[in-house]
Parts: sequence; C-alpha cells; structure tokens
Amino acid sequence: MIFKIGVDVGGTFTDFLLMDNEGNSDIFKVLSSPEDPSIAVMNGLNQMAGTKGISLRSFLGKIEIIVHGTTVTTNAVLTGNVSKTGLLTTKGFRDALQMRRGIREELYNNKYLQPAPIVPRHLRLPVLERTDYAGNLITKMDENEVIKAIELFKEQGIEAVAVCFMHSYANNIHERKAEEIVQKMMPDVYLSVSSSVLPQIRFYDRVSTTVLNAAVGPILKGYLSKLTIRLSENGFSGIFLIMQSNGGVTTPEAVTKLAASTLLSGPAAAPIAGIAYADLHGQKSFITVDMGGTSFDAALVKDAQPIVTMDGKVDRMALALPMMEINTIGAGGGSIAWIDEGGLLRMGPKSAGAKPGPVCYGLGGKEPSCSDANLILGYLSSDFFAGGKMKLDKKAAEAAIKNMVAKPLKMNLIEAAYGMYHIMNVNMASAIREISVQRGFDPRDFLLVCGGGAGPIHAAMIALELEISKILIPKESSIFCAAGMLLSDLKHDFVKSFHTPFFYESIQKQLFFSLITDLESKGEKILSNEHIPKEKRRFQFFLDLRYIGQYHEVSVPVGIDDIKALRVEKMGDSFHAEHNRLYGYDLKKEKTVMELVNIRMTAIGTTDKPAFRKEKFAGTDASPALKGKRQVFLPSKMDFAFIDIYDGDKMGYGNKVKGPAIIEQKNTTLFVPSVFEIECDQYGSFMMTIIKDKALTHS
Repeated sequence: MIFKIGVDVGGTFTDFLLMDNEGNSDIFKVLSSPEDPSIAVMNGLNQMAGTKGISLRSFLGKIEIIVHGTTVTTNAVLTGNVSKTGLLTTKGFRDALQMRRGIREELYNNKYLQPAPIVPRHLRLPVLERTDYAGNLITKMDENEVIKAIELFKEQGIEAVAVCFMHSYANNIHERKAEEIVQKMMPDVYLSVSSSVLPQIRFYDRVSTTVLNAAVGPILKGYLSKLTIRLSENGFSGIFLIMQSNGGVTTPEAVTKLAASTLLSGPAAAPIAGIAYADLHGQKSFITVDMGGTSFDAALVKDAQPIVTMDGKVDRMALALPMMEINTIGAGGGSIAWIDEGGLLRMGPKSAGAKPGPVCYGLGGKEPSCSDANLILGYLSSDFFAGGKMKLDKKAAEAAIKNMVAKPLKMNLIEAAYGMYHIMNVNMASAIREISVQRGFDPRDFLLVCGGGAGPIHAAMIALELEISKILIPKESSIFCAAGMLLSDLKHDFVKSFHTPFFYESIQKQLFFSLITDLESKGEKILSNEHIPKEKRRFQFFLDLRYIGQYHEVSVPVGIDDIKALRVEKMGDSFHAEHNRLYGYDLKKEKTVMELVNIRMTAIGTTDKPAFRKEKFAGTDASPALKGKRQVFLPSKMDFAFIDIYDGDKMGYGNKVKGPAIIEQKNTTLFVPSVFEIECDQYGSFMMTIIKDKALTHS
C-alpha cells in the first residue's frame, strides 16, 4: 500500500491526513510542540505507523509524498522572535522601512503607534548608489561602503542580510554586486535581495517584503533542515513539498530562498480544499472557514477561483508577495475570555494554545477559554473528546468561568458560558463580513464550507448571523488544511514592472513581448527543474492596471492569447468590469486613459490528486448511529434540553438528522440547531441546510 500525507502544523494541534492509493483516508491529530514543531510531526508519523502495525521506518518507506504547511515563519513574526537582520539600502532611504507609506493607518486614533521595524536604525546601513526609474545608472555604487557595512554586521552577529536599492527592479546591477560582496565576506549568512524576492515598483512594499524574507529565512531553513534530516534518517525517500501562501506547493529548496512565501502557509490550503469538496456538490462559489485551537481563518472563493492579493500584511508589516486573501483573527477553541477596562466580556486573541491549553484539558491551564464554555453548554462531551482519548475536566472549567467571568460580570455560570460562546460566533461572523460584504459580495449567495476541529460546533450559529442557508462540513473538516495540501498544485509567482499608458499605440511592443517571453522562460525552467512533465505545465497571466492619476492598481487575469495578440481593448474591458465590482464605478464611458504597472505570471505544475472514495447508499434512517441523549444548551430557548447525540463515524450516505442534535466524531463535534437538518453525502461529508418551513431565527 502506498500513502500520501498532508501535514498542517497549527498553534494548538498538528493535523495529519493519511490517504492510500485506493482513496481511503485516516485523520490524526497530535498536540503541537511550539519549542520544536518537528517533534509533533514525528509524533504524528509514529502514531500513524502504530495504527498500521508497522515500524516508523517501514511506514515512511511506503509514503510517496508529504505536503507540509507550517506556521513557523508566521509565529516568528507575530512573537518578534525573528533572526537578527541587517539592511543595505540606498543612501537617503535608510528610514523608509520605519516611515512606511507615511500614512496613519487609524486616522482617528490619536494614540496610534506605528509598529517597530524589524531592523533597528543602527542596522539599516546606507550605501552610496543610485539608479533612476528607467534603469539608467546615475551614481556608481561605492563598494567600500558595502564592505564597511558588512564588517559592522559581522561585529553585531547578524544572521540575515537584506539588500534593497532604489529602482533595482529596472536595473539590478548594484544589488548583484552587493550580493557578491556579502556572499564573499559572510558566506554563511542568509541573503535576501529585492530584485530576486520582489522585482516591482513601490519601494516600501519591496523593502518591507525583502526584510521580512530575510528575518524569517534562517528560521525556516533551520526547521526544514532539521525535519528533512529526521525524515531521511527514519527511512523517508519520497517527495517532500511545502505549502505556500499563494495556495500552491513547492520544494524545500525553493521555499528556503523565498521564506516569506510561507507566512500564510497553513491557512492558504483551506480554499484549495474547499474547491474540491464544494465541486462534489456542484458549487463554485463559497466561503471557507477554519476554526482551530488558536485562530479562525476565513476566505472567499468566487467561480472556483480564490481571491489572491498582492497587498498583504503580517503583523501590520507589508508583504507584497502573492498570497491568498484570508482574514485571520484570534478566535479558536483555546481563545481566552477576559474583561476589558469598560467591563465588557471579550474573547481572544490570546489563546491557551497547546500548552497549557484550555482549563478542561487538565494540563495546567488556568484561564477560561472557548472550549471550556462549549463543555459547560453540552456541545462537548467530557468522555468523548478526541474520540475518548482525552478526558475533559468539567468541574475545573466551571470553576474557572465562575471565578474569572461570571462573578466579575454578576452572571450565573450558564449566562457567562453562553456569553463566551455567543461573542465567539459574532467575532467570526464579523471576520467573514470583512472578506465578503466589504468586497462587494453578499454572503447569503455563498455556501459556507466549514473546517477546523472547533468549527462545526459554531458553524450553524455563524451561518444564522449571516443568513447563510447551506453549510458543508467535509469528512476531513477537523484537518481541513491538511486535506487541502494534498489537493494543491505546484505554484511559482513572477512579476515584471512595466509602467506605460495602456493603449495600443503607446506600448513598446518589442519590450512588452520580451518581458512575456522572459516570464515564460523562467516558469518553464523552474517547473522543468521540479520534473513536471510538459503537458502538466500551465501559465496564468495578470496585468496590474489603473486609471491615470490613481495610486492603487487592480490585478486583472488575462488570457495568454489576448496578451500575445495584444488585444488591449478586451483586456481593458476586463479591468473596467473588475474596477466596477470592487469600487462601484468605472470610467469606461469617459474614456479615461488606463496605465499598466506590472505584468504577473503564475507558473503551475499540475499534481496528481488523491481520489475521493464513494460510499454505498445507507438509507435516510440515522437511528443505528444514535448514541443516546444529553443536556445541551439551545440558544433559541436560552435553556438546556435533552437532545439526540449521534456517532458521526457510524453515519452513512443518505442518513438524515433534524435538529436539534449533536453529531460526534473522533476529531470534531457538529451542533445542529432546531432550524437545520443535516444529511451525510456519498463521500462521508455533511450538508447542513436550513429547514424551509422554519423561521430564520437563532436556535
């Protein structure tokens, strides 16, 4: 038997999806090991080998591919535990990293402070050199200043060096020379050069992205090196791929050079998984949500195309590499309840994480969390958490909520627990509004695809907040992102800045077509190096366009035939339509001149996807899976009621259940309110739908 494995390292749990070549799948979850994430990965692999009754070495020898998503770089930036980094930049622009765009992010907050730059001023060293916007050399680089700067870096124990000069996207000769000098004088340092990382206009975006890449580079390199050695020593000789923020995968060698491309590594797999699961139900437009132990991630997919942004932020710092547009908030099963200065109950973003975890885990946690509230309200079972592998301490959870929430707010225990649950739901619904309503989409027009171990408990109540009528809970929802990793293609993004008025007569055609050819050549080369067959390579092109006088551009997908035939009017129409959708107007009738800013290309290597195994029809009667009844809090009644509890792992294709009910699986729990009914599909997933004859009210 040959296996494929998807691994998602989260803040609380590390998730695994094990699939064989017949389409059978198994789910595994282990507590994460923040001090060394590779420990949790190896623990999970050991657990899998044990269930197969073979040694780890024998098991790893049967694995064809491992696709791995990691939060190592994300956590490094969020906690400030990044590598000590130095910056070489053009004289006169030393403070651009700290000045940012010169715009106050919160206009009406007079206490607003800019985040501290990753590189302090004494390690941002200016170099005399200058190139203009067209790539003409104005001032030759002073190599002695580069040498002096590197000597200082060596004295300061610098682990990573970022190089970012003005207009290097147009001519990178000075950056390349500086790179040579750094490599010669500091051969072991991690080097991040802007013309390789992000060769496009906008200096702050470029310098911020280059610095972020440098700051997390040694951390990712060290982690992947440690993990690959452990895998190799234990007998793994298959393909090892890493998930990127753009929703694609790549090799450890490639991602190590562009470490910042993993800053949204794990969550980026959710939209990819959503496309596969929603397609089984004929759905192309949906919203994915993934609620784990630490965070809640929401993404919107329209017409089977995830929304990709080039204007991302990580801890308020600009990251201009292509990345899935995912809204992440601190809302997970471990989100801690606290009371603010105004006496209001808040949930998160602080999380109990894997250690010590929620109070009910009995691992030393003292602060009440979302999972503690869910246990008090009956949504979780003390005896069946993680399939019975972990017993939950209900008394400890009650005491924590009473002392730290109920008493200060003068509530009883149940009011406090429900308040925690409700605030979590409202916070998550607000996160979905940000990626739907604020982008001109009505969430009621979308299917909600729910993932994460904690998500199915909250999914129905989130849907009611947003008036969404259908919720798909995949069979592998508890390890949703790990599943998405096995469904991802290899992806590499390239960009060339080419600033010109966008009408046929004005474009320098020879230069335009040479840039297109250059992008295609780079794509062909990197996919060829990854042994992707010619017939499995494809290229997607995008043009960053804007109206003359605008600051921000809109990235528009365009066909390669339209590009090579230079069908300017057709491509312009696509821009007008997208501008109208985003901003509610366009200037097509006014015949306002457009201008091109960047040409982008995504090189895609199509991978072989695991098959979904179909189940035989088991009838509509779900009673064989009925486990019994227990008291569960129903928001519609604001009281407890005895409701049916089903074993979700025993439910089969066609089984239907009307709410209120609880469906328990080994790795997640589904809460079905009274206005919903749920049906198991032929792939083992659940479709929850609002019952038409019942009012759309919270229940």
